[in-house]
Amino acid sequence: WAPEFINLGFPKKIHFSLADSSQRLSSSLSLSLLHPSLRDTNQSNAYTKTKRGKRMVRGKTEMKRIENATSRQVTFSKRRNGLLKKAFELSVLCDAEVALIIFSPRGKLYEFSSSSSITKTVERYQKRIQDLGPNHKRNDNSQQSKDETYGLARKIEQLEISTRKLLGEGLEASSVEELQQLENQLDRSLTRIRAKKYQLLREEIEKLKEKERNLVAENKMLTEKYAMERGGTLMARTPSSSTSEELDIDDDSEMEVVTDLFIGPPETRHSKKFPPI
Repeated sequence: WAPEFINLGFPKKIHFSLADSSQRLSSSLSLSLLHPSLRDTNQSNAYTKTKRGKRMVRGKTEMKRIENATSRQVTFSKRRNGLLKKAFELSVLCDAEVALIIFSPRGKLYEFSSSSSITKTVERYQKRIQDLGPNHKRNDNSQQSKDETYGLARKIEQLEISTRKLLGEGLEASSVEELQQLENQLDRSLTRIRAKKYQLLREEIEKLKEKERNLVAENKMLTEKYAMERGGTLMARTPSSSTSEELDIDDDSEMEVVTDLFIGPPETRHSKKFPPI
């Protein structure tokens, strides 16, 4: 127990240092004999502090909806009264204009206003919002833009740090675990890159094979077309060829050509033709 100072209204203060609760009660009884007006007060304080010593420490209430309807209604009543009390204390202690509106789960209205009427406070609020007008919204938008800009800047910084680490830079302050994670990340990235590369190569090979098949088919078609056209031309030219050959044979039979051999310059050569016999 900590030492306590009890003022009995006398010129001097009496100082008591108590070791346990029994000494505390006996001291309070002796004080009551000296000052009867403190009898009830000291006994009640001792009783209260004794009960506080035996009180269990309550844990934190989990913030979620209470499923039991009865418990939910009891909790609502207790918390509502506490909230109304706090609103009243705030208005009195701080000279603030406070308005509080509560609707129960069943739709019942509870309200508190430090002014003469809660409607007056609501009208004051609406007028204040109208006076602020676009400036209030502009300030909110400006603050939101600043927050978004700050968040984006942080993300960009983190991405730059990650990029430098992937390039092997800025690894001085990295631990073994971080380096191992970075190595695993690079291995996974290389695996995905190789798989994508092989997929693109296979697609390119399939395209080239398809192009080859198309060229072979086109070449075959052109070859067949050329063969058909050439066959038709030969068939059309066959009679005239036989006739010219017959004429050549007849001419050879009716004309004789005698060729003489001369030795000398070309200009001294002469051809001699003999008339047919």
